[in-house]
Amino acid sequence: MSRYDGRPFLRLLDCYVLDAIGHLDDLQRGALEAMEPNLASTFGVDGSWTEIVADQMEFPDSFPAQVRAIWQKNVSLAQDHGTAIDPYEFVLAFVNDNFPDAVV
Repeated sequence: MSRYDGRPFLRLLDCYVLDAIGHLDDLQRGALEAMEPNLASTFGVDGSWTEIVADQMEFPDSFPAQVRAIWQKNVSLAQDHGTAIDPYEFVLAFVNDNFPDAVV
């Protein structure tokens, strides 16, 4: 079973967090930007895909900076222990821990 089966918004949320930590690749970004008109229509909110996700999740404007700070703290801790953190694994853990019911 795929992580996103029956939970398409979860993919958007994962991408939002990847973007917040600076690890969303250009291909994904382009696909998300191309989806903006459909997302705006679906959710009844105009704006970029990140603005639409933030609106649906009721994130404050400071949320991306908060996520980046948590990411940086974890990167530093991992470096102190001689390891590295995979950005995608961080996103999965962050979203699972903080938004276990994200199915919008």
